[in-house]
Amino acid sequence: MNYADLFRATLPETALEVGALVVLVVDLGFLRKSALNLRVAVAALLGVAGCTAALWMLPFQGMGFVYPGTGEMLLASGGSSAVAQIGILLLTVLTLLLLADATFTQHVGEYVAVVLMAAAGGLLIAAAQDLLVIFVGLELLSLGLYILTAFAKRSGKSAEAAIKYYLFGGMSAAFLLFGFSYLYGIAGSTNLYRILLAVDGPQGAQAAPLLYVALVMIAAGLGFKVAAVPFHLWAPDTYEGAPAPAAAFIASVSKVASFALLILIGTAALQVFEAIHVMAKYEPQAHIPAAHGFWGFSVSWSLILVVLALASMVLGNLAALAQTSVRRLLAYSAIAHAGYMLLGLAYFSNASRSAAAILYYVLTYGLTTIGAFGVVGAVEKAAGSDRLDAFLGLHKRNPLLAAVLLVLFLSLAGIPPLVGFWAKFNLFAAVLHASPTGMALGLVILAVGMSAVSLYYYLQVLKRAWVMPAVDETPIAVHPVTMAVLLLVSAGVVLLGCFPALLQGWIAGFYPGM
Repeated sequence: MNYADLFRATLPETALEVGALVVLVVDLGFLRKSALNLRVAVAALLGVAGCTAALWMLPFQGMGFVYPGTGEMLLASGGSSAVAQIGILLLTVLTLLLLADATFTQHVGEYVAVVLMAAAGGLLIAAAQDLLVIFVGLELLSLGLYILTAFAKRSGKSAEAAIKYYLFGGMSAAFLLFGFSYLYGIAGSTNLYRILLAVDGPQGAQAAPLLYVALVMIAAGLGFKVAAVPFHLWAPDTYEGAPAPAAAFIASVSKVASFALLILIGTAALQVFEAIHVMAKYEPQAHIPAAHGFWGFSVSWSLILVVLALASMVLGNLAALAQTSVRRLLAYSAIAHAGYMLLGLAYFSNASRSAAAILYYVLTYGLTTIGAFGVVGAVEKAAGSDRLDAFLGLHKRNPLLAAVLLVLFLSLAGIPPLVGFWAKFNLFAAVLHASPTGMALGLVILAVGMSAVSLYYYLQVLKRAWVMPAVDETPIAVHPVTMAVLLLVSAGVVLLGCFPALLQGWIAGFYPGM
């Protein structure tokens, strides 16, 4: 094992872990008796510095890490991995800045340290090419999210949400590990590419029943991570009970990491499928099968994703209609958005086009959701509730906050010219490019219809903020840093909507020849 190469490949993760250690040392060793606002400011700034250092180290990763003597890649770099890692770090910075007026905990050093370590898990997931690395990264991220959910110790909802999240998470991890063990038994390797190659070999044909069981188990485990129906039951309680900055982190960073992993799986499957066809064409004497087993594997996986996408789009949007809590509304909205992205993964036909469309969607969704939770947190702090009626007359109580809410919710609904419209347009166009007729066309039409449904419940919040009279016209004060972050996010949503090629061109730069 060349540990120097391994260290180089994990420089960004190392920077985050060192940053977490520095935050703990400074907060516990020097600032424990200082005022809470000073400790929050110092911890958040140190966390931002750790993320900045990790961003600076990303180009020094090299070409990833290949396990010596086997040629098996453990960690990738470039492509979707690089885009997702940059997105994770930038979104983490925004969630840390939302801590500016946080009062939900006295343990701010520990909170920021957990955020940084969870982000390190997200970076591992985004680059993982091996089942063991995938599982370690997922658990590092998940354990951090369980802790963040429970950080508001004085809140019964926070404790309840954390327990539910932890129990569901433990169960999903068991399913995922069970599925991984079957794949290892079939292929004799934990490397993603070797497993996909083995699927089309004799061992894949002999173990076909176990292979399909493994697919279902893995779909259950990863479906939990992205809050897809029917593995979504943790999301509404977690979004409602977690502190607002933690809920923003869960809704954004964990989504980016999880979908980056699914993109890696889709890309690897396409590359293996193409390699099998090339070998069968140019080396017929090798008696390579014409990808029949792999074709069955990919069709089964796509069918599972279609079912999850369909259920998530329909149930997420319809359940959101009945919500009176804006946090729970955002949770069911997140389930619906996961369904749209799963639809893109189900019709993953061209690695560059499909991956770019899904990355564009998940990054812009993460950015918008952070802003949405920032607004909800500010209103909740002033009104003591996140109910719909807490937003009554918001345009009189804080016009800037109401304007930010308007921009973000219309973007989530997919209204042009905001970035949410282009995210959906690119994603649905990629699906139709893969399969312009039949089931794909029907699913895209359904997705557009469900997007129209989502506009109704987003407008329910905006109607209270902009049209209905206020019961209490007391001005809502927002910390200047929090307000600056919300304005920055809303400006980004508008700018990327008016000039969508900015983000599209940046993502395309990681895919040569796109």
